[in-house]
Amino acid sequence: MTLMLKGRRALVVGGAGGIGAACVRLLAEAGALVAFTHTPRSSDAAAALLSSLPGQGHAAFVADVTDTASLVAIRDALQAQAGTALHVLINAAGFTKPVPHENLDALDDELIDAMFRVNWRGQFAAIRTFAPMLQASGEGVVVNISSIAAQTGLGSSIAYCAAKAGIDVMTKSLARAMAPAVRVLGIAPGVVDTGFVLGRSAEVNAKLAASTPLRRIASAREVGEAVMAAITGMPFATGTTFVLDGGRSL
Repeated sequence: MTLMLKGRRALVVGGAGGIGAACVRLLAEAGALVAFTHTPRSSDAAAALLSSLPGQGHAAFVADVTDTASLVAIRDALQAQAGTALHVLINAAGFTKPVPHENLDALDDELIDAMFRVNWRGQFAAIRTFAPMLQASGEGVVVNISSIAAQTGLGSSIAYCAAKAGIDVMTKSLARAMAPAVRVLGIAPGVVDTGFVLGRSAEVNAKLAASTPLRRIASAREVGEAVMAAITGMPFATGTTFVLDGGRSL
């Protein structure tokens, strides 16, 4: 990949996970100065990722997307280090817990609230926090990681589907609100070969691949490449969520 993002600054929220880490690597390979956030339990993975990146000046920060103060602290640190402009923000933080859709009692209030705190409110809080820096760049791009669950209603839980549907609506609303200085886009993967859904075995992945038109599931890097395409190859696109599911939602 050419250094198409040389001189640009990027932040990946949730950068130590499968899709987030793929985005971090691709951004660094493209020449961007990359910062990423991670949770305390991902510190070892974050350190290994940081040490493997090409280029100099990249940084990793511990943050909790449900705690806006931790995001503000990162914003202040980035501004102190390299000025007020941020060109790219990728929202890749999230979590889920499988709950059968027919088991209404298992989807209790606590789990519903947690699902929306992390998967919706956390993404909005990150955009709200870094909006001034994105606007200062004059050509900022936000990419939100959604899911085809937002459209199909099929996913690890009903709350997860609903939170991702909320992400798609937020992407549209903020694209209007933040234009023209900032573009806001979404990427909606189908099944991805990561450990995001706890307990999903290789056998389950094989069955899911067999029922997908392209007969396989996506890699995290493929999702990252779609994110990069949204950032660098679609300068007239905003408010759109692009589906990357091998035809699974057809």
